[in-house]
Amino acid sequence: MNEIQKYISKNESKMLEDLFSLIRIPSISAKPEHHDDMLACAERWAQLLIEAGADEALVMPSKGNPIVFGQKTVDPTAKTVLIYAHYDVMPAEPLELWKSEPFEPEIRDEHIWARGADDDKVKAFEYLVKHGLLKNNVKFIFEGEEEIGSPSLESFCEDHKELLKADVILVSDTSMLGADLPSLTTGLRGLAYWEIEVTGPNRDLHSGHFGGAVANPINVLCGIAKVVDADGRITVPGFYDDVEEVPQAERDMIAHIPFNEEKYKNAIGVKELSGEKGYSTLERNSCRPSFDVCGIWGGYTGEGSKTVLPSKATAKVSCRLVPHQDHHKISQMFADYIRSIAPDTVQVKVTPMHGGQGYVCPISLPAYQAAEKGFEKAFGKKPLAVRRGGSIPIISTFEQVLGIKTVLMGFGLESNAIHSPNENFPLDIFRKGIEAVVEFHISL
Repeated sequence: MNEIQKYISKNESKMLEDLFSLIRIPSISAKPEHHDDMLACAERWAQLLIEAGADEALVMPSKGNPIVFGQKTVDPTAKTVLIYAHYDVMPAEPLELWKSEPFEPEIRDEHIWARGADDDKVKAFEYLVKHGLLKNNVKFIFEGEEEIGSPSLESFCEDHKELLKADVILVSDTSMLGADLPSLTTGLRGLAYWEIEVTGPNRDLHSGHFGGAVANPINVLCGIAKVVDADGRITVPGFYDDVEEVPQAERDMIAHIPFNEEKYKNAIGVKELSGEKGYSTLERNSCRPSFDVCGIWGGYTGEGSKTVLPSKATAKVSCRLVPHQDHHKISQMFADYIRSIAPDTVQVKVTPMHGGQGYVCPISLPAYQAAEKGFEKAFGKKPLAVRRGGSIPIISTFEQVLGIKTVLMGFGLESNAIHSPNENFPLDIFRKGIEAVVEFHISL
């Protein structure tokens, strides 16, 4: 057991209690009734940063939820690492599927179970400070709106460019291929998100009296929201104009990533997979665009039956985009297309919600190589370089506004059920994550 492992073992109870004090605050940015919880969580984070060794930690206003900024200066001439994270979480519903209270963390089977369960990288910073090993300056920026698309953070960055000046950004909000397959994320997909509202008659109608004579908004919505053809291609004209084909060398590298398709299917309970023809599963879910209906509702959904032809139907839909696809352009293109294919029997309203650009991190970046050393130290093997299918829109914003590259050094696992009931995080990965980030700072 090395020194950092001994330190974690000795101080783990306090580390977990600090983490739990944050988890117990239901910082759900999507729900206005949690406004006070957002402020409480931000203030708790500021307190923890000071306790960890930051010179200052401020709760700063933004156009939305407060932003936490902290910093530690060890040498004005040294490199500066800006650590980004978010303190907001997704709603916990459906609550009946949880085996324990989502905002009352529990340790079971060597896992942390709770909404927002994740490894606390501030503890790596705390270790470095306490042991005099911190050689770089460190800044922190924690926001409370990542789960709703970071609507306030871009303007905050614009207004505070000097405050946020750094050499590299470190983010741990990504995942690995597996507990025994450590990996570093080299690319993220972008995102575009809309709400589609279809309105037919001016009120709900009796389906016996009007069925077959009046267009049903739910039926129409299901038809126009199906914008993927039999080959898995999105049918919006011009959608693929800016899609860059992944180089063959990278496709070869993806093909060599250990991947068991049967295990993948069994883990999520499906018999077969689907997607764009001509690409592997790992390509389709990481470096190709996709379209999904994320939610749909209308009519009667209560207990029993009600023979109604609904007045209105609504869906929330999204596209994952790849680098070079501009989410503003795609958003307008999609909205125009949906309106153009809508029949005259209904009225259609398409409302763009949020979005962001994709991102690619060069593996030649010194900070990326320091992250590789961190993983190798903690996991005993060099991490694989992979693109991931998720989106963190603010990462591309950082590059555009602050001119800084980001290293994506995350430790999540598919089995963590992030955003779902029974979200969890293995204690083993919690410990290794802290060790890896310590080594990153030492190696940078």
